[in-house]
Amino acid sequence: MSDFANLTGVVPNWPVSAKVTVLTTTRLGGVSASPFDALNLGLHVGDEPEAVITNRRRLTESFSLPAEPVWLNQTHSTSILDVTQQHHENVDADGAYTCLTNVVLAVLTADCLPIVISDDQGTQLAVVHAGWRGLADGIVRNAINQFNGQSNLHAWLGPAIGPSKFEVGEDVRAAFMQRDEANAEHFKAGNEPGKYWSDLYALAGTELIRSGCQISGGGYCTHTQDDLFHSYRRDGKFSGRMATLAWISE
Repeated sequence: MSDFANLTGVVPNWPVSAKVTVLTTTRLGGVSASPFDALNLGLHVGDEPEAVITNRRRLTESFSLPAEPVWLNQTHSTSILDVTQQHHENVDADGAYTCLTNVVLAVLTADCLPIVISDDQGTQLAVVHAGWRGLADGIVRNAINQFNGQSNLHAWLGPAIGPSKFEVGEDVRAAFMQRDEANAEHFKAGNEPGKYWSDLYALAGTELIRSGCQISGGGYCTHTQDDLFHSYRRDGKFSGRMATLAWISE
């Protein structure tokens, strides 16, 4: 955990070049009023736009970002934006890839799993917003397919909802079973028939390992750690959003 001017970020401990900087923000240090308090970075959740803009400016200044983040319009798709090409703000995508320096990739989450993927030398980078739909439909594979050479890749799993709080229906389990029957082990019987406790970390980990990535991170729970994280499952429409940011320095 790192703290910059009252903004706190979760940072990875992973075997990737120091040229790559990665962090996930917490809810601490912003100006948004309750119930979005305090560092909400999502403009689409009903918070005062002025507060979110101030929070985003504070984010850029506090963490000395080399550029404004590339914000996406996330739709639980499997689309990955290639930021080596010309791009515009708020492109419909749920992940972004670059091999350029000083380009800040970003995804917003509040229970879904943020995943950062890099080669060990820090020459290529991707950031992914992985909810259950994206995971089941193959967004991890789509992100890895962006890399020129798919060996020596590392993935960091940022803060997401934990397996004791992510209850889903039979439709979610069936979607993952259709992808790989081995995913059955990542679903435990819920509190009523047709309900299951699902492990996003394990589901993503299975996909990443199958794709040849080494994995770091995981172990947080956005739902239960309410002092640190926003959570849609906990707070519903009044939930703010954290940002996971990553960039390659020169």
